[in-house]
Amino acid sequence: MTGPPARVNRQFLLAARPHGMVKETDFEYREVPVPEIGAGEALVKTRYISLDPSMRGQMENRADYTAPLQLGDVMRARGVGEIVASSNPELPVGALAWGIFGMQNYAVTNGKGPQFRLLSEGEDPVLTLGVLGNTGLTAYFGLLAIGQPKPGDVVVVSGAAGATGSVAGQIAKIKGCTVIGMAGTDEKCAWLKELGFDGAINYRTQDIAAELDRFCPKGIDVYFDNVGGEILDLCLARIATNARVVLCGGISRYNATEPVPGPKNYFNLVFRRARMEGFIQSDFADRYDEAIAEMRQWVEAGQLQGKATVIEGFRKLPGALIQLFEGKNTGKMMVKTDD
Repeated sequence: MTGPPARVNRQFLLAARPHGMVKETDFEYREVPVPEIGAGEALVKTRYISLDPSMRGQMENRADYTAPLQLGDVMRARGVGEIVASSNPELPVGALAWGIFGMQNYAVTNGKGPQFRLLSEGEDPVLTLGVLGNTGLTAYFGLLAIGQPKPGDVVVVSGAAGATGSVAGQIAKIKGCTVIGMAGTDEKCAWLKELGFDGAINYRTQDIAAELDRFCPKGIDVYFDNVGGEILDLCLARIATNARVVLCGGISRYNATEPVPGPKNYFNLVFRRARMEGFIQSDFADRYDEAIAEMRQWVEAGQLQGKATVIEGFRKLPGALIQLFEGKNTGKMMVKTDD
């Protein structure tokens, strides 16, 4: 058994529950000894740490699909790291692993459960945290299992330049759909067109309703919602008969200080005999291998690509999460930790 290196473990803890936008003061930086491993365990040194919108909900003191963090807890985060010590022959030293390791330099794992896997030889960690990771799985199951697109369908994706939305839109194109994406800058809209989206709407500068009417004159067959709020309402007003509305995220409400108004056009679901359904990708954990294998084939065929905003430096983690909520990322937001 190889022992852990004699180094400190840098961590970010939840120091305060945010009110409105997340602030640097909501986090506490701490240095503690590197943890020791027990029988059947391995020590992972994080190389990349993923930042996701769902982290905002975990900072609140309310029940969700995951337990809320308590004040003083290490911030929960997925990452890719290198196994640097091990007492488990199935977790060899030098291997790279994907899992929930937290906002810290070192984490102990037993390698069990669906939220852990070893990377294949030569696999790009950036791709693992994006297209082949949690956000890619969310897009895959949300679109295919809930949205159920058919060739010729018109699919609209909000938050389309984000890690999940960009993958959902590309999968819809693979399935033979017409795809319209919404993003917050002209640069992001241009990137969506590079990915093969048939149209892009800048929700900050364009008339969203008019653009939806232009791109979707016969209605929206599948709406993949990452935003909620007004944009969800505008799309509900334009759904086609037998439409499917996929509720994936609600970034419009994450940092709101007042309740975000609910949709006024919900009864259009009745008129159009449509379905609106939320989901949690971990409900599909028994199908992760299937999804990753298919998405890897699409990546290798050049049909699916990812983009990442990578910020270097462990101490920049809180600021990077704030930038995510400010919409400053294109594709997957992550931090590359330094030594």
